[in-house]
Amino acid sequence: MTSLSRRQALAAAAAGVGAMATPGVATAASPSRRPAPAISREAFGQIGGVTVYRYTLVASGGLTVRILTYGGIVQSVQVPDGRGRPVDIVLGFATLDDYVAHNSPEAGGGVYFGALVGRYANRIAKGTFTLDGATYQVPVNNNGNALHGGTAGFDKKVWTPTVEHGPDSVGLRLEYVSPDGEMGFPGTLTTRATYTLDNSGNLTLTFRATTDRPTVVNLTNHTYWNLAGESSGDVYGHLLHLDADRYTPVDGTQIPTGELLSVHGTPMDFTRPTAIGARVAQADPQLMTGQGYDLNWVVDQGRSAGLALAARAVDPRSGRTLTVWTTQPGVQFYSGNFLTGTLVGTGGTAYRQSYGFALETQNFPDAPNHAAFPSPVLRPGEVYQHTTVYGLSTMRP
Repeated sequence: MTSLSRRQALAAAAAGVGAMATPGVATAASPSRRPAPAISREAFGQIGGVTVYRYTLVASGGLTVRILTYGGIVQSVQVPDGRGRPVDIVLGFATLDDYVAHNSPEAGGGVYFGALVGRYANRIAKGTFTLDGATYQVPVNNNGNALHGGTAGFDKKVWTPTVEHGPDSVGLRLEYVSPDGEMGFPGTLTTRATYTLDNSGNLTLTFRATTDRPTVVNLTNHTYWNLAGESSGDVYGHLLHLDADRYTPVDGTQIPTGELLSVHGTPMDFTRPTAIGARVAQADPQLMTGQGYDLNWVVDQGRSAGLALAARAVDPRSGRTLTVWTTQPGVQFYSGNFLTGTLVGTGGTAYRQSYGFALETQNFPDAPNHAAFPSPVLRPGEVYQHTTVYGLSTMRP
């Protein structure tokens, strides 16, 4: 994990320029001189007689990531503080039973802490779409719309794990085969999600999927971040930069209208680092619909054909920075509006409104029903492949 001076990090945040300009490039000692990251596993419970495992990935400096085979869930990301003590900076649950009971709308939670979501992340209007002249219906589970793949999406599946090793990294490859017709989606979708942790402080998530029939695909991760620590309170003081000049406005059920509107002069303008809580309570129709931020921003890809900067968040109290690069065209910023204090997290704290925020790199919501949006269609012989890098750094006191 890269360590920065406080002056460097605050200057980077103010300028909207990252602490790390390019993912995978360390600014500290050469990674080749550090021990290779390690990985281990332990049983975390059972679902229907199938054992769920928790994998622990540890990089130099003590950066530790724990991932479940159930839902591909990032259960914790522990970052040492200035005294070397580990601090968990993502929201999650302590037990598998809690994830099964509370991590979806059907279970009364609807939070999707840390999960891989699909086949179609975000919303599909009324759960219906037409592809090649045929109409398909996905179960609705959110204001009359389908959210995150319907009532039993990828977040509820037990994925098959494989460990991968590199000279400066360790990875966990998770695979799931979604049968033709599952949740109403056509085609057998063979999906691979690979988490890779390296000694530069990067957690990389790469998706790969193929199909035997034309289908629609949109995969993402739904981790909630609190850079001050998952039990520390709200994230309103975090500074957020979104490298996006436009966003996709929504109607009263949070379905995109099809427009791409400028963020300038609106509460959606994070082109310069701005506190998450600075404008969240403004009487803006978009904020009122989502009870806070819950919108898709159009990532400024610039001239990049690969990874592009999507977002950067800084917690001024702890000095921790999260930088997100992606190959996806959008990022859904969600400010944890529907956390109500009824869910108790890994540290024993009840999660209240905005105790965490999500940055879901994705295709646009409801893209199957908007021809002008980037196409979500995957056909036989094609490969769906997207990468997101979460870069973690800490400024020195």
